[in-house]
Amino acid sequence: MRTPITWFVHNPVASNLLMWIFLVGGFVSYLSLNQEEFPDIEVGVIQISVPYLGATPEESESAVCLRLEEALETTENIDQLTTTAREGGCDATVQLAQGADLNRLLNDVKGNVDAISTFPVETEKPIIRAFSSIGNVMTMALSSQTDDINIKIVAEEIRNDLLDLPEVSQVNIEFIRPLEISIEVSEFTLRQYGLTLDQISRAIARASLDLPGGTIRTTSGEILLRTKGQVYQGSEYSDVVVASYPDGTQLRLGDIATVKDDFEEGYLDARLNGVNSAIIDVMRVGDEDIVTSASQVREFMASTNFNLPAGMQLEIVSDSSESTKTRIQTVSKNAYTGLILVLVILALFLRFKIAIWVAAGIPIAILGALIAFPPMGLTISSLTVMGFILVLGIVVDDAIVVGERVHAYEQKGLNKNAAAIEGTVEVSVPVIFGVLTTIAAFLPLLIDNTQFSSFSKLIGGTVVFCLIASLIESQLILPGHIAHRKTKGYFMDGSRLVKAWQNFQGRIASALENFAELGYKRALKVVLDYRYAAWAAATGVICVVLALLLSGRVVFQFMPSIEGDRIWSTLTMPAGVPASLTQEAIGIIEAKAIELAAELDIELNELKAAGDSSIVAENVVENVLTIVGGSAPKGGPGGGQRSAGRSEAAEVMLYLAPFFDRGAISAAEIRDRWREKVGAIPDALELTFVSDAFSAGDAINFRLEGRDEEKLKIASTQLREELMLFPGVFDVSDSFRAGKQEVEIQILERGKTLGLTLNDVATQVRQAFYGAEAQRIQRGSDDIRVMVRYPEPERQSLGNLEELLIRTPSGAEVPFLSVADYSLGNTYSSINRQNGRRIISVRGDVDRSIVKPEEIRREIISKYRQKWDRELDVVLAVGGEGERQSESLEGLYTNYPIAMLIMFALLAIPLRSYLQPLVIMSVIPFGAIGAIFGHFIMDTPLVFFSILGIIALSGVVVNASLVLVITINRLREEGQDMLEAVSNAGAVRFRPIILTSVTTFIGLVPLMATASPATFFIIPMAISLAYGVLFATAITLFLVPCLYLILNDLVGFGEPEKDADEDAELTFETELIAGKNSV
Repeated sequence: MRTPITWFVHNPVASNLLMWIFLVGGFVSYLSLNQEEFPDIEVGVIQISVPYLGATPEESESAVCLRLEEALETTENIDQLTTTAREGGCDATVQLAQGADLNRLLNDVKGNVDAISTFPVETEKPIIRAFSSIGNVMTMALSSQTDDINIKIVAEEIRNDLLDLPEVSQVNIEFIRPLEISIEVSEFTLRQYGLTLDQISRAIARASLDLPGGTIRTTSGEILLRTKGQVYQGSEYSDVVVASYPDGTQLRLGDIATVKDDFEEGYLDARLNGVNSAIIDVMRVGDEDIVTSASQVREFMASTNFNLPAGMQLEIVSDSSESTKTRIQTVSKNAYTGLILVLVILALFLRFKIAIWVAAGIPIAILGALIAFPPMGLTISSLTVMGFILVLGIVVDDAIVVGERVHAYEQKGLNKNAAAIEGTVEVSVPVIFGVLTTIAAFLPLLIDNTQFSSFSKLIGGTVVFCLIASLIESQLILPGHIAHRKTKGYFMDGSRLVKAWQNFQGRIASALENFAELGYKRALKVVLDYRYAAWAAATGVICVVLALLLSGRVVFQFMPSIEGDRIWSTLTMPAGVPASLTQEAIGIIEAKAIELAAELDIELNELKAAGDSSIVAENVVENVLTIVGGSAPKGGPGGGQRSAGRSEAAEVMLYLAPFFDRGAISAAEIRDRWREKVGAIPDALELTFVSDAFSAGDAINFRLEGRDEEKLKIASTQLREELMLFPGVFDVSDSFRAGKQEVEIQILERGKTLGLTLNDVATQVRQAFYGAEAQRIQRGSDDIRVMVRYPEPERQSLGNLEELLIRTPSGAEVPFLSVADYSLGNTYSSINRQNGRRIISVRGDVDRSIVKPEEIRREIISKYRQKWDRELDVVLAVGGEGERQSESLEGLYTNYPIAMLIMFALLAIPLRSYLQPLVIMSVIPFGAIGAIFGHFIMDTPLVFFSILGIIALSGVVVNASLVLVITINRLREEGQDMLEAVSNAGAVRFRPIILTSVTTFIGLVPLMATASPATFFIIPMAISLAYGVLFATAITLFLVPCLYLILNDLVGFGEPEKDADEDAELTFETELIAGKNSV
């Protein structure tokens, strides 16, 4: 490295140009980068949906789900296949095996599903797609006291206007039932005219169509032929001819039927703050910038081109760009504060201009890293900014080591150029390999393939690019700047202020150097004399911490409870319940929410009156959104699903003001107060209240797998009862639901003698009550079914079924009960299957301040897993958060040893030893111990992101030890004896070790001290890094020298060998020092 370092020192133009390439290139890249709150998560999932309209869950299971499972069971690269049989079809989820190609598996799945020829005729074409995470930009509500059809018309106009905006490409209108043209013909009319529903359906299909007729090739050119007769409006269907008679008269549809062009029959409804509403979701697709998209939408709403009919109001319910900007601004503010603190620390212990250039390495490295963002497909997000904060104190480490050595050579009397060259060259090897070991420590984050890989890879990638840029800056840019800095004749040179600062800084620097020589060096010699006792004490600390971990006294949580700005309550009533009961129940929940909002506003005003200036919100609860027949939007992919809603489902969502704007009133506290106000809802199967902003799955989720349905019910009942005994556990429920009542129809023998088949009876019953689909038309953006069925009064009771007339093949009409019989029973609301077995999931939530989910899981598994497997043939598996935890930790446990081996190799190469790297790596467990103690000090739970921080810490803490051991080796090569070399190396490296540790810690202090919802998951990583580095520093300064001597006592290093290059280098240094006065 001497040649390039020397060339850049003697060529300041090259150093400056390289710096400006980093600065300008990074700034230009920044301007072209999109902003987003979180990256898109590639989940590796393929979704299959097979509509089987009108079918019960059991019919969907036997006719569709089982056939799907059989077709896909031999497909390669499927890790897990889950199917759900529901009313009206079957849904399947295919989980991609690790490392498999998603597009190839998608093609294989499509081929296998399309090859199924045994689906019932009534099933529609399977919908197969790879799941892609689409970000929500903004959710708006169009509210009015008018009916849904008027709201839908205006909402579609707004959607079309929004789609014209440059940065908006997908807008969904939610919670409006699909349109349908319903043609209702009574049984009496059919008998009167001798018609059937099937005949009417076929008559519509023949009369309403567009059909290409080919081409006429004339001498003057080609002429296209086509028949155009498709009708699109309900009124037009009234003119369709159903029958023509010999006398020339015609029977038209309007003569015998009531044609309704309206919404599908169903229960879907939405209201915002009690007013009828439609929800408009603006989605982010691909590389669209969320902030730009939201800004364009707001500009459109404020423009003169935007006009709403009287009585209608368009309100922004949630804006993801605001939370994105807030989060990025929050972490950026922490970054600026950390940068200033680092600069202050450096200026106290190094010469001011050296400190300035050392600190300048931070923005240079960050902007240099940004150059790599566009080609790598990275964006500016909360995660990248947090990655920059994590690396804030780390990227300056190598610059500190270089700057400190240059400063030391200048104190020895070398001129600036020589000092810059020699100081940089001396530490180039440990600096380069130190950066490489830090990169190796982040390797588990970069090769992670779990659900959180999108998070960890973005943070790890940001850190790695910064480290590479900082290495280039410290080796090629920094030496030239230090060498050519002005030491005389600069602004305010010789002034009282500058002199006072130089005296103050000189005293602090001298005090640190004196402490290193007189305090630390003496203490180190004492510790070295008792090195075996020090080793035993350190081993004892490790054993105690291991015992605490293994005994469960140090509790690890995978994911903490995260403060959010939304709270929702989900209500599930018995399947098939009258919609009026669900409306009544959800009305209670909605009313209690509005009542609570009023109480919270009073408390907010009291806080304002008490002088809390941070409160800027007018209301704690900004909006109350109520959804009947479905669930409220939560920011994920939405739209595209044709549904008229379910009578048993409803949800209420509270949208809160930002955390500090609402007086830091906890969402969890609001949730608990809301739950207490609502109390128990009669007949409700499930009532949950959720406030967490981020979740890895249900806190408590157990999956029961088996083939015997009754045994699964027994196990699920026992598990629910057991979970309710734990303090702090609430909202316990399971996925087993008794479904609607069902009528099972069987054909009688006398029906068969009339030539009827079960298919004839089933088809006529289906057409009468569900309807016969005559055709499907596209009207604007709506896919509309044209259905022929009985009027609603003729399909409201079992009496209507009994009075139904069945047409025989001969054309005769016979009563239903004369040819068929039926029995009453109950079906399931849905049937869940996984890998060929039925499953029931038992879920629950916990108050993490009372009990940890991990404790509950351990106790349940130890008590029931073997018992149920033996007695019930039921497998107890962990799902939800616990499953994500095992997957994530398993990936880290697999990748971490690889990273350690790479680090060992990177340490062994510059040290030329197989044993000395072990001495250096001995600080890693103590860094982890420091991280654990740091969590206790900060009163923060140890979570998954803490583990990521400890892994990243492994590469940071070895850097100081590497520099120390290389210095010991160099002093021994210069002829010092072992004890003297170790103690002198400690004193020489005391200042850079302290500086690198303090700057790393100080750079993270603003992040740890200003905890907010915007930085929830990065704080545990910051605590691990900050406190781990501090604790490891003490180990580096005392234990590493002890272990070095112990290793020498045990195996003996012998006299170090010097090669020719090293001799030449030492000679060169000696000549420089000897000739310093002549320079």
